[in-house]
Amino acid sequence: MPTAILRPALIALSLALAPLAAGAVGSDDELPPPPTPTTTECAEGSVWNPDSKACEAPRQGMLDDDRAFATARELNYAGRPGDALAVLATMAEGDSDRVLAVRGFALRSLGRVGEGMAAYEAALARNPDNLLARSYMGQALVIQGRRDAAEVQLAEIIARGGAGGWAEASLRRAIATGQAFRY
Repeated sequence: MPTAILRPALIALSLALAPLAAGAVGSDDELPPPPTPTTTECAEGSVWNPDSKACEAPRQGMLDDDRAFATARELNYAGRPGDALAVLATMAEGDSDRVLAVRGFALRSLGRVGEGMAAYEAALARNPDNLLARSYMGQALVIQGRRDAAEVQLAEIIARGGAGGWAEASLRRAIATGQAFRY
């Protein structure tokens, strides 16, 4: 195919896909966490220590905060919310908005919905633009049968720049189906 024809087609395709790519790379929080030895090799109550190359009980300083955060999300996704909470408790950054959002998810997964909602609210008090917290909170609201309140969170996600991203899509799907996501 001649370059003169191919180039405009590639530019058009790139422009059409740009919003999807931006949503996909905007945050690691938007994609399912990839499995690591923590969920493929370690028993409940332990996580992979990259230094010792072994499964160990999580402890302060074992993982840097970014790795601990990713591990907590992975544990939530794998259905191990208790272990996710244990890992979050080791993080030096304390109750940051991202920690609170993932803590809320773990608490909600354990059936502690009120505590989970309080964690989402605290996350949003610290950072009203935390789209992950808004999506998780909206999904909890859907589960509680509070669709109108979930739609408020959806509108906030869109208003805060989350249109086309995972936070919007997952909450929109939860509202439509009544089913929440695992991550």
